[in-house]
Amino acid sequence: MKTSISSLSFSLAVALSFSVGASNMETPEGWYLSGKQSVREALHLKKNKHQAKNVILFIGDGMGVSTVTAARILEGQRRGENGEENVLSFETLPYLALSKTYNTNQQTPDSAGTMTAMMGGIKSKAGVIGVNQTVTRADCASSKGAEIITFLEQAEQAGMSTGVVSTARITHATPAATYSHVPERNWEDDHDLSEEAKMNGCKDIARQLVEFPYGDGIEVAMGGGRRSFWPRNVADPENEGATGERDDGRNLTEEWVEKYENASFIWNKSQFNAIDADATDHLLGLFSRSHMQYNYDIPDDIGGEPNIAEMTEKAIDVLDNNRKGYFLMVEAGRIDHGHHAGNAYRALDDTIALSDAIKIAMENTNPEETLIIVTADHSHVFTIAGYPTRGNPILGKVVSNDGKGEAESEYKLASDGMPYTTVSYANGLGFASLPVGGDSRYEMPADTGRNADLSFVETEDQGFHQEALVPLSSETHSAEDVAIYAGGPGAHLFHGVQEQNVIYHIMNQSARIEKRIKKNQHHGWWW
Repeated sequence: MKTSISSLSFSLAVALSFSVGASNMETPEGWYLSGKQSVREALHLKKNKHQAKNVILFIGDGMGVSTVTAARILEGQRRGENGEENVLSFETLPYLALSKTYNTNQQTPDSAGTMTAMMGGIKSKAGVIGVNQTVTRADCASSKGAEIITFLEQAEQAGMSTGVVSTARITHATPAATYSHVPERNWEDDHDLSEEAKMNGCKDIARQLVEFPYGDGIEVAMGGGRRSFWPRNVADPENEGATGERDDGRNLTEEWVEKYENASFIWNKSQFNAIDADATDHLLGLFSRSHMQYNYDIPDDIGGEPNIAEMTEKAIDVLDNNRKGYFLMVEAGRIDHGHHAGNAYRALDDTIALSDAIKIAMENTNPEETLIIVTADHSHVFTIAGYPTRGNPILGKVVSNDGKGEAESEYKLASDGMPYTTVSYANGLGFASLPVGGDSRYEMPADTGRNADLSFVETEDQGFHQEALVPLSSETHSAEDVAIYAGGPGAHLFHGVQEQNVIYHIMNQSARIEKRIKKNQHHGWWW
């Protein structure tokens, strides 16, 4: 008897279809058979119209299509393959759509407005979190009455467990949009509040996390950003001379532990490893004073940090203790930061780390009852170009094919007589080759001109920063659509080109969240 194929088995079938071509050395017959196999498996794909017990939303911050493509190739090349034929874990999910990312007041968006759209179901302005487009940015009074309910808040009202995981500060725009409401994304702690905001009673983002009023509170919150939770008389354990930034004297990590039963606050890897998920009801992990490390730099962290895959697995282990299900948002926030710095190595490495986290989630959940969505809030001005030959290192210099279609023996030269890289940026700080890549780039002036001969520069090194066309102090977001990948109950509702706020409505529909809220309130079940 034929049964409906699950999103997981479909994923395996897609991966198999690619391996058919590889095992036949990519012969014409192999390509034909792999394509035929892919269609054959797709014919058995059935829409899962059941209610989603669990919803997991993965956000690759700044993970545009070009970033996905380059990360796919890099992952394959790290295994010794050509790379182009590789498939990232989330690319095997069966449903795909494009998301239009603009804000109501900006053609090229920011993370605050885009995540507000995904979590609240309406588009809003750049720079504002959890409020609608009628507000004036950074004006507290204008935000009163403009707050919108988020999907995470509704999940708590429905009796579900909830979690927020990010490699950025947990008070940064994307994670903050799941649980807070402010007209200014930079109000991460009370020191950041304007006098007008204080006078009109606006609360900072860190305080809103700990004072979260719905259900029994957020069960899991892990990321960076300790400074916004500690007062100025508390020294940071990893940064000599640094302290918390709160002016009100409150220690919000202590308040978290005191507020909930079976609650824990952790700040390093050994404490993380010691957490018993079955005995923990509320977990707050803040592993850095500011953002967490890039995936590449985790081994050098003083206190030790879990990676995004480890945090994802731990979050699922804690959240699935609730028989009513859970909502989890996981953000790879530092993809965005690597691009802003013009350091493609770290941006792509963090994208691969996110793929590993998604693979963990796919392996530890039931695709018949868990909706998994993978998308980005926006893209970046990151390009792949230059006609490199098949299998050319994605972070390397361009080697083209000759007139017979075979790889040249030397680098392709630009019209200025110098070699150039396959990946580059349309704007930003430009070329640099440093001992340590990433944020260290901001310590140097912009140098976008073609005044450096890359012939003897190791462009695949982690410290290399790609050239840029337009000199800016930081590379910028871009405005093109981003992809949405989905599998599980309701995943078929993603189709074609959709406004970004539709993501919320699909989660709402798939989880039957409003129906569950009514049922939960009727029975008085608050977990």
